[in-house]
This record gives sequence, C-alpha cells and structure tokens, in this order.
Amino acid sequence: MTERPKILVVYYTQTGQLRRIIDTIVEPLQDKATIVYEEIKPVQPFTFPWEKQVFFETMPETVLGKPRPIEPLKVNPDEHFDLVILAYQPWFLSPSQPTAAFLQSETAKRLLKDKPVVTIMGCRNMWVNAQEKVKGYLKGMGAKLVGNIVLVDTSPNLVALLTVLRWQFKGQKEATKWLPAAGVQEKDIIASSRFAAPLAQALETRQWDALHPELLTLKAVELKPNLILLEQRGISAFGFWAKFISAKGGPGAPERKGRLTMYRILLLVGIFVLSPIDKISSIIKLTFRKNKLQEDVKYFKGIHLR
Repeated sequence: MTERPKILVVYYTQTGQLRRIIDTIVEPLQDKATIVYEEIKPVQPFTFPWEKQVFFETMPETVLGKPRPIEPLKVNPDEHFDLVILAYQPWFLSPSQPTAAFLQSETAKRLLKDKPVVTIMGCRNMWVNAQEKVKGYLKGMGAKLVGNIVLVDTSPNLVALLTVLRWQFKGQKEATKWLPAAGVQEKDIIASSRFAAPLAQALETRQWDALHPELLTLKAVELKPNLILLEQRGISAFGFWAKFISAKGGPGAPERKGRLTMYRILLLVGIFVLSPIDKISSIIKLTFRKNKLQEDVKYFKGIHLR
C-alpha cells in the first residue's frame, strides 16, 4: 500500500482569517494526505486588536527583519514532508515578525531544505515586497518555491485601508452603514477551495514545475500595476523611517519616542493628504512605463527570484 503524502502547514495569524483561508484550501486534501499544522507563536504575543503605540513600535523591527523570538515548533525539524505550506501576512510591506522569525530559525532551515514550498497570503492588497523577502529566505535555505496563492481585500484601496484600520484597532470586522466588512471577502475565501485540485495533482505526480502555472490559470495571483508603484513608494518610506527610528534604540526605548511620533503623524498625512497626489503621479507613470510595469506584473506573479 502506497504511503499517504505528508503536508506541513506552518502559519501565523492574529485574527484567525488566515487559518480559515488555509482550511478552505486544504480541506479537500484531507482524504488524500496527512496534514500537520504548526502555528507560529511569538514568545511575547502580539495582541489583537492592536494597541496603537505597539502597532507603530512594531514597524522598524519588522522592516529591518529583526523580529521578536518565537516559541519552538512542536514538529521534529528532521521529519520528512512531501510539501510545506507557509501561510503568512505582510506587515508594513514585509513578512510579519513571527513569519520572519521562523524563516530565520535553524528549525526552518532543517524543515525546508530541498522541500517544495507553497506560500499562501491573506492581506489587504500590497504583498509584493513581503513575498520577495520570503523568496530570498527560501532560496537561502535551499527550499524550492513551487506555488503562491494570494487572497486580498478587493475593495478600493482607500476603503480597504479604512476598514482594516477599524478592524486592527477596534476589532470590528463587520460591515457598517458606510463601510464594508474588513479583510478578504467571504466569497473569495469560499472560492479558494478551487486551489486544492492542482495541489492534489502535484502531490500525486510530483510534477512541481507544473503547479504554479496551473494556479495562475485559476487566478491564484492577481496584481494591478498601480499597486506596484504605490508599494515601491511605501518601501522607500518605511525603509527610511525604520532606520531613523531604530537608530535611537530598540522597541520601547524612550529615546525613540519622538521619532515614532513624527512617523505616525507623517504616515497619516501621507495616507490621507498625499495619496490623491500619488494617484495622479501613478496615472502618469502607468502611461509612460506601461511595458516595464507589464514585465514587473508578470515577474511578481511568478515564483522565481531576480
């Protein structure tokens, strides 16, 4: 009798939404494979809803890849798995701190070396830089990224921003009179079960190179060119402020409080005052850089690292 393939699912979620996405995708695989879940748990948990000061304090170390430590995983790092699914969220256009802590660990290096890996993201709408960093981690440890699935909030950018702020600071996901529900739309979560079939096929045939093209035909990754431009601006700004703030000390250091306050104020100004100007600038760039942006979209929807 052929041994059932084994899948390891490593994930971190604050709100529980990402676990729902994972369960929807892998549920059809339950009778085809043995599935082991490993939740990444920070030693000092990130509470939800966020306290505003903690949220902004989290940015510099997230962007600089200096995460809080995590608890040891329960799984044996030398155990064999036929596929590893890594599910995560971007924070400040970078992998969340718990995800980065896992990917920097010796356990991850032993678990993922020479293994096929599929990444799953559930996020607002900007994920490109976070995935590039994850690609780098995976390549550095000898893992093989074979697929990527991205579920995003499909509301207009400013609407999605307002709903996610309401959710992360007040804990209110539900729709209100003026705003829709926050997060990935329920219909999109339910529809993500369609990705199970190509995963099952790849597990059976071990033709991993065919997996991501099949996922793309099912619209596993959708990307608008204007979001690439917006994210590029955000990456530059976060990078500057992360270094500027951390130069005054680590998380909680009184010396960096003033710089954090400056960052908070300018971030809000950037979102609500400069965003309309950026939109006009993006339209101009979309016109004159159309071919380059089309190449970028194709690249970022893929699984290879430049």
